[in-house]
Amino acid sequence: MVFEGFTPYEPEAAELYNKRRWWLGMTLGDMFDKACDLYPSKEALVGEGKRYTYTELRSLVDKLAYRFLEEGFQPGDRVLIQLPNWTEFVISYYAMQKAGLVMVLLTVNHSAKEVAHLANLTQPKGWILPDRYRKTNYDPLIQQVKKETPALKTVLVVGQDTPEGCDRLQDFIETSADASAIKAALERARPDPGDVCQILPSGGTTGLPKGAVRTHNDYMCNIEYKSRAWDLNATDTCLIATTVGHNLALLVTVTGSVFHGAKMVMLDSTYPADFCQIVQEEKITCTGLVPTLISRIVNFENLGDYDMSTFKKIYVGAANSPPELVRATEEKIGAFYYNAFGMVEGPCSQTRPGDTVKIRCETIGRPVCPYDDFRTLDQDGKPTSPGVEGELAAKGPGIFTGYLKNPQANQESFTPDGYFRTGDLAVIDERGIVRITGRIKDIIIRGGENIAARDVEDLISSHPNVEYVAAVGMPDPDLGEQVCAYIKPVEGTSIGDEDILAFMKEMEASKILYPGRIELVDEIPLTAAGKADKKVLKKDIEEKLKKES
Repeated sequence: MVFEGFTPYEPEAAELYNKRRWWLGMTLGDMFDKACDLYPSKEALVGEGKRYTYTELRSLVDKLAYRFLEEGFQPGDRVLIQLPNWTEFVISYYAMQKAGLVMVLLTVNHSAKEVAHLANLTQPKGWILPDRYRKTNYDPLIQQVKKETPALKTVLVVGQDTPEGCDRLQDFIETSADASAIKAALERARPDPGDVCQILPSGGTTGLPKGAVRTHNDYMCNIEYKSRAWDLNATDTCLIATTVGHNLALLVTVTGSVFHGAKMVMLDSTYPADFCQIVQEEKITCTGLVPTLISRIVNFENLGDYDMSTFKKIYVGAANSPPELVRATEEKIGAFYYNAFGMVEGPCSQTRPGDTVKIRCETIGRPVCPYDDFRTLDQDGKPTSPGVEGELAAKGPGIFTGYLKNPQANQESFTPDGYFRTGDLAVIDERGIVRITGRIKDIIIRGGENIAARDVEDLISSHPNVEYVAAVGMPDPDLGEQVCAYIKPVEGTSIGDEDILAFMKEMEASKILYPGRIELVDEIPLTAAGKADKKVLKKDIEEKLKKES
């Protein structure tokens, strides 16, 4: 199927990946059906008081997939999904895959501006989201996006309220069609494994996300090799604790579990007590987390009150894992800590059980797929020797080929011979062990979220009373880093923290861009090139935090 804005794989590379079976030649819907065929009576999904076997889950998935087709959805149509860690996410995700639709992943915290941008980029025909979630009522967002997106025809909400022009997902799933009619319709709609299956948001230089386009073939390559690298298997009960709106949860737990026929348990809470309670009740064996969450759990004062003995392994990625966190987790919980690295664009690397303590604490191990080529590049784009720092780049069956409808970003992000430039500085030793040493891009990582400093600066600098702003990452014991904004006000004006935060809210800025701290200064130190000297600023805030503590 031709998909506008998608950069196809080079024919020679695709032929090789298929011939060697580095691509399995299956769709994500095929993968789901295989798990259901192998483990029909096994419990597959648990959450919010609901429990489904693989057979029961398949029935709901197939009905929803059929209803999409019955409503006029065509293979290749895009559908936004914006749900928290509820069972409806899993049902909706696999229904889209079986109907040949293209999932566009959103988080429940995406702002109206971000959702509208992604809707404009992908022109979705459908959207699945809550009627309300915690303190957020989604009705105003729904009406705004519908007005700006003519292609959007079907909005399905999860909950009791039904905003104008929407349908309840629970009602939409119902169909009077018999099993044979549903099976025949889904067979006709089955996509080709080389077709696009989803679009994943990736950080953008304007504060708005780019769309990383993934196919069934290349994403399943990630699923297979990453799940094997941390030994996820059919005997596991996997806790889905990080938000399903991020690729970590989707790749590591939602799809990895189904690939092997494991049991999935949904947790819609970040409180350590809730985490420990569900581990004890459901006898959880594994989970995927960000360093912030596992740090909270390890430091939870009541950790010893819970039975965590079933825990075997914990995958931790999306941000740097301090060596002391790796050691503390294994000592206090007894589960093996997989120190990992992954990107929505496909590059994935992680440690293994056979690695030394030093490797597991200080590196991200080896690429999960031995057929993905990782290398480091010098400033001229030439490969560096083993042990020499350079920009981490990758190419192979698990690496994407480009962003949706974004030729400029694609030109900047790929080398002439097709290697994706990650923006991370790394050293790869002669054994193939990868150690991240820094970042080329000015990125702040807050609780696993990548925040471009420029995005924060562009927003704040548009305030009429701001002359200059520089955003840096400041240490945070819980989130790893927080945004600290150094602001020089326009001479003769006054401005305070509340003014800046109110302005960002008025601009509909994403909440992750809000500074955790604002420092008002008379002058901002500059480098010889006339740019803000962020090394000086980072040292300044670190010293202030030390004095305050």
